Order: sequence, then C-alpha cells, then structure tokens
Amino acid sequence: MARNRPGLPAPRCDPDESSGQALFALVKRLFPICRSITGEGVRETLRILRESVPLVIHEVATGTPVFDWEVPKEWNIRDAYIKDMSGRRIVDFSNSSLHVVSYSIPVRATLSLEALRSHLHTLPEHPDWIPYRTSYWNENWGFCLPHALLQQMQDAAYDVCIDSTLQDGHLTYAEYLIPGESEDEVLLFSHTCHPQMCNDNCTGLAVTACLARRLSEQRLKYSYRFVWAPGTIGSLTWLSRNRETVGRIRHGLVLTGLGDPGPFTYKRSRQGSAAIDRIVPRVLRGRDRQARIED
Repeated sequence: MARNRPGLPAPRCDPDESSGQALFALVKRLFPICRSITGEGVRETLRILRESVPLVIHEVATGTPVFDWEVPKEWNIRDAYIKDMSGRRIVDFSNSSLHVVSYSIPVRATLSLEALRSHLHTLPEHPDWIPYRTSYWNENWGFCLPHALLQQMQDAAYDVCIDSTLQDGHLTYAEYLIPGESEDEVLLFSHTCHPQMCNDNCTGLAVTACLARRLSEQRLKYSYRFVWAPGTIGSLTWLSRNRETVGRIRHGLVLTGLGDPGPFTYKRSRQGSAAIDRIVPRVLRGRDRQARIED
C-alpha cells in the first residue's frame, strides 16, 4: 500500500492548479522521451510520474516467465541516422525517436539505396507523416520516414547507423495503491511504451498521474490501484505477479488517447455486460452528448 508521505518532491500535477495547465505541462515533459517496452526511457518516464504520486517501481528480469510469454531483452538507444553522400543527416533520431523502428538491433553500414529500401517504412497515403513501427519479437532494424523524403532520395549509397543495445536487463513497471474503505479495487491502467506521441499515450500517463493525486486526497469507498506498464507484455507481467490481487478487482479501465479534439470514446469489455459497461457510458454522455460507445 502507498499513500502520500511527507518529504516527497513537490508535485508536478497539483490539484489546486488549472487541470488543463497541469496536464499540458506534464505532457510537455513526457513527450521528448524515447519509450519502448523496456529501457531507460520507461524508467525516466516513471521517475517523472513519481514526482506527482509516490508510485512503487518494479523491475522484472529478462527471461522471467509470464504465463506462456517471457520478459524480453532490454532495449536502449543513444543515436541513429541516415547520411547522404555529402555527410548530411537526412534522417535523424535526435529530431524524432519515431524515425527508428523500436527494438532495432545495432547497425553501422554503407548501403546502396536498393539495399536500404527494405529497411525503410513510409505511409504513401500520408506523405508527410512518420509512421510508428516496432520489432519487439523479431530481431531486425529499420527507419521510418515521410514518404515525400523517400521520393527525394537519389544518392547511390547512404551511411546508416543505429547505436542501440539489446541485451539482458529488465522490464520496468509501476503501481500506486490508494486504500479505500473496502479492499475491493478499481484498476486504472496506462501504457508506457509509445515514444513521442502526445495522444497515444502521453495523455494517458498525465491523466492517470493527476487523477491518482486527486483521489489520494479523497475518502473512497473502493481502493484504487494505478498501474503504469508497457502494453501487452507489461500487462501480462503485472497479472502474473498479482494473481491474488486480481480477485479483488471489481472494475477496471485503460486510459489512452485522451488528447485529441474528438468526443470521448469508450470501448466496452469483451462480454459487454460488466458494471463498468453501464457506468462509463452514463457518465460520458452526461458530459458529452457526442461520446462514442464501441463494442
């Protein structure tokens, strides 16, 4: 169990501040960080969130069984680029971490454009966008770039560098339990694994941190458990280590995609008949008549 304790750093999501300003400030801090399913980017993100709430951080070693999966190797990256023949970086990781396929193995090579093409990913239908690609479970490497840039590449060869590591380490996740009058719990989950994307999921990280801070000062019927972890493998890791806790969970929500200009969207549980499937639509439609409810 964890509650606010004296001596903690000053909160970065003060409930007395304007909620919009506090959330925006937190998103601005989180946005530049290169996050993946493991690595220093996740740890840095959780350290920032811990300034708002006294979350407990867990490290789970590579190779640890989690049901029929296992914790993968840890990935970290320092730099990456594609240089043309003049030495100019035409694709630069320092400009956007989306430029590198997440979990790319290290590479240093001079390649012909023809050889390089199979490692380049674009969205022809959105020529100015940088796509988001991963290779968590298949050791490979690649770059993501606007399709308009790819069409401009004419040099015979390019210098390619991905300065990354993929080795035994840990998967990192965090949680924060706010005890209520009952040991029955409400679980709120937000994924930590996406790099440099505000809506998905800097917004979810910021909202859960601010919500946790506010709820920690309320008298609550249920206990509230917040979990910040990478998607899929992080969820499986938490579940495998909390089998007794699961039996106390009465309601649960995943918070993501909370910053776009559209209406609220709620996706029902698989069965569609849980109590939360009745509660959330009623609350959302009371605030936003355009709210979407999806199966």
